Amino acid sequence: MTQKIIIVDDDRATREMLQTALELEGFEVRQAVNGLRLVSALRVEQPDLILLDVMMSWIDGFELCRSIKRNDEFRHIPLIFITAKRGADDLKKGFDAGCVDYFTKPLDLEKLVERIRGVLSNEAKA
Repeated sequence: MTQKIIIVDDDRATREMLQTALELEGFEVRQAVNGLRLVSALRVEQPDLILLDVMMSWIDGFELCRSIKRNDEFRHIPLIFITAKRGADDLKKGFDAGCVDYFTKPLDLEKLVERIRGVLSNEAKA
């Protein structure tokens, strides 16, 4: 079964680049322009993993992550932040919110794909 990833980022170029790279790696990829779109897509798409930007309109990524982790239906979905926010306090906020990893832009796609595979294989074992 193909593993499904939702990319949540208000920057279209970032979403498109990530979608192309991840589809080439064999993942099924969906996009959401913001947290509101993610929330409406979660039940329908049932992703195996979420890639989430921090700085977005409507709700920031940290708050969105906390909301997902408070929801019994979705808290099991691993979440990786992809963001330009690289401060130590931002990193701490990300992990405190419930992410499994935190990548800063510009992204090292090879490392990101490796980490996604690791997270998803661990989830399959759990």
